[in-house]
Amino acid sequence: MDELARLGSATVYEAGGRRAFVDADLHQLVAGSRAAGPARTVRCGQGDNLMVHAAMAAVAPGDVLVLTMPEPAPVALLGELLATQAKVAGGAAVLVDAAVRDAEELAAIGLGVWARWIRVRGATQQAQGELDVPVFVGGARIRPGDVLVLDADGVAVVEAERVEEVLQASSAREEHERRKRARLQAGALSWEIDGLEERFGG
Repeated sequence: MDELARLGSATVYEAGGRRAFVDADLHQLVAGSRAAGPARTVRCGQGDNLMVHAAMAAVAPGDVLVLTMPEPAPVALLGELLATQAKVAGGAAVLVDAAVRDAEELAAIGLGVWARWIRVRGATQQAQGELDVPVFVGGARIRPGDVLVLDADGVAVVEAERVEEVLQASSAREEHERRKRARLQAGALSWEIDGLEERFGG
């Protein structure tokens, strides 16, 4: 997981065959944060975060909590106190397909949090939702155990059964880009290296 986080979401997405990423504008609450880990999914009731409280008892070290509702809405499913619990449990990050609040406190806690919105409006705690079920975030299907790679570029999704394959492909892509970067620094042009000029028919 540390190596996937280091490689980054863009490299992992490209090397993995451009199969799944979260296509949504996200706030990265901790600038410069990177994370990767298996998804622990939470489907809340609409406008409700009762299941987020329940999920804190199930968080395992390295998990990426994925908090969703039936429809994304600017209601805060996560704040300082819930994030503190996730941090103490060893969670790697939280992806919130809704809002968060206590933004400055979340940044100070240091747990990587990515969220659609930052809003004051809080959730109710009445509706029973579901834990560890497939969810959709920004068009990407995320199953429990699928690996998320999160950084400033966004979130890539890697199917659990493809993690080793994608890791190897991502490492190979990084090496290819290292060599290409050296050529570019020596004055070569990507226009020529990648054969792009041929696409204009001479």
